[in-house]
Amino acid sequence: MAMVELEPVLSEEMIAEDEYHMHEDLEAHGRVDVFEDLLDADIKRLRVLIERHAKYAGSKRAAEILANWKKYLPMFRKVMPVEYRRALREMKAKKEAERPIAIGA
Repeated sequence: MAMVELEPVLSEEMIAEDEYHMHEDLEAHGRVDVFEDLLDADIKRLRVLIERHAKYAGSKRAAEILANWKKYLPMFRKVMPVEYRRALREMKAKKEAERPIAIGA
């Protein structure tokens, strides 16, 4: 019987490092911001997404989260890429700068 030499299986971290040049997590490298305090709009959107997942996928986990909403809500975080957040600020500033100024009579 012949012996076959096997190659090692790469871990997810090794794959990310080799393929995407990512070392450790994104937050530590300033690529994303993680927010613990969700805005009301974030909370409403999150709930809608979980409700839809429970309805269309029949997810028991989603149903459990909805049934214990106050317990699970503090566990969620909002993650936003730093560059996307910067782009949103720039677009908002540009829009406000283009807004016509009302001249009083």
